[in-house]
Amino acid sequence: MAERKRFINVQIPILGSEMRVLGTPEELHNKTIKLDLTRQLRGKGLTIKLRIFNQEGKLVAIPNNMELATSYIRRMMRKKTDYVEDSFQARCLDVRTTIKPLLITRKKVSRAVRKNLRNKAREFILEYLKEKEFIEACNDILDGTMQKAMLPKLKKVYPLSFCDIRVFETKELEKIDIEKASATPTQETPEVTEEEAEDIQEVAEKKEIKEEEPTEDKE
Repeated sequence: MAERKRFINVQIPILGSEMRVLGTPEELHNKTIKLDLTRQLRGKGLTIKLRIFNQEGKLVAIPNNMELATSYIRRMMRKKTDYVEDSFQARCLDVRTTIKPLLITRKKVSRAVRKNLRNKAREFILEYLKEKEFIEACNDILDGTMQKAMLPKLKKVYPLSFCDIRVFETKELEKIDIEKASATPTQETPEVTEEEAEDIQEVAEKKEIKEEEPTEDKE
């Protein structure tokens, strides 16, 4: 007889909280949930995707993707300014990551200035991440520690009105020490309502269906 679905507490160490999700520990293992952190971050449009791991009946959600919302980026853009984007692989202590910084200058600048900003940002990030584990880096990006450390160095090249990480993710989450990543104690927070939990579960189910869809082999 199949185990009956119920609302189960899932710990989210990076947010110091937990939420209730409908399902069984076996069904929820390796499922993905997506959270909008705009309210928690006071208007900063950041979404975070977390993968659920079943640790002997204890469910823990570990981040594998953090991304700024397009609508938030548009609000940051101003007329007569330039933006600088980049995308590259960076190595943390435990896994390889993909990182995409986004910089916005205060005024229009030349191509040479944009290139210099891009190179300086990449140099700083590569050096910064090689001494951090993935979860540590996620925490630093979430609370702005990394961005605050990078901004003064980039201002020496040209004043910026915006400096942040647009995307930070890894495809090697299984290499992370889950036990260590889930060691952060959680704080007591109001429980998520059943309606919200069902919405989150629906997102997880859609993600699973999408992953299971067959793809045609390219010649």
